[in-house]
Amino acid sequence: MISHKKNIFAELPKELPEEIFEKIIECKDLLLERIISDGHSSAPNFWYDDNKNEFVMLLSGSAKILYDDGTSFFLLPGDYFIIPAHQKHRVEETDKNQKTIWFALHYK
Repeated sequence: MISHKKNIFAELPKELPEEIFEKIIECKDLLLERIISDGHSSAPNFWYDDNKNEFVMLLSGSAKILYDDGTSFFLLPGDYFIIPAHQKHRVEETDKNQKTIWFALHYK
């Protein structure tokens, strides 16, 4: 539990060999996390298939999400959407010129 003030854009590492998934709030049916990407994408042939719904908001950078049915979304700061539970999806790309920061809220 965070008991002091933090800033979503603070404490960004200069080098990011892998994406960072930082838990902000976690309880039985809810997880809120900050994700930091830097030109990252999902591994080839990898699909997320979560058992919870996911509200995703892009705060900085850009990203492209692909669903397994071929639907894709290009995201810019302020864009958000909901991924229903078990909707297979992947991150096709994230911004290569600046860090991409996401809020992801996983819920039942």
